[in-house]
Amino acid sequence: MSEDTFRETAVPYRASAPESPYAEMIDELYRQEVLDARRMPPEEKLILGERLFRWACAITLEGIRFQNPKATDVECQQLLRERIELGKKLGTL
Repeated sequence: MSEDTFRETAVPYRASAPESPYAEMIDELYRQEVLDARRMPPEEKLILGERLFRWACAITLEGIRFQNPKATDVECQQLLRERIELGKKLGTL
């Protein structure tokens, strides 16, 4: 397989047969996202990775606030740091 062919081939993320009438369109959109990501320069990937991390932290922080309505902002930030550290120890970050 040539390198160009490899770059234009995206592995399907679905193992089973499509159940939705939109499954083929969804698969094609996913394939295009993979191909776009492969063409993206490393600098852009790094910037997008940071944005994704900050977004994930903001979502998690809102969840912490919801779970701990009486906690101060400082306490919520500390809980977020603890969750990030736990993720590092578990190998998920």
